[in-house]
Amino acid sequence: MDSTWFEVLVIILGVMLGIFLILNIVLAVVLIKIGKSIKRITDHAEHIADTADHVGDFFRAAAPPLAILKIIANIGEAIQNKAGKKGK
Repeated sequence: MDSTWFEVLVIILGVMLGIFLILNIVLAVVLIKIGKSIKRITDHAEHIADTADHVGDFFRAAAPPLAILKIIANIGEAIQNKAGKKGK
């Protein structure tokens, strides 16, 4: 009688161990896929950040010449406004 229960217990534990092993393998595969996706996303985000940094550097370098052009344009407008008021 006791040996029958032991055999049933061994079979149940063997089946549960097999199910547990299969679930762990599936979980490992899913986690590896998620890890690869996260790696791809972080690489893309890093590329975007680098591009934004380059754009910022460009505008930082272009700001002084644009400021000079803005001053010249303002002077030109002021001269035109003065000339327009004198002509009236």
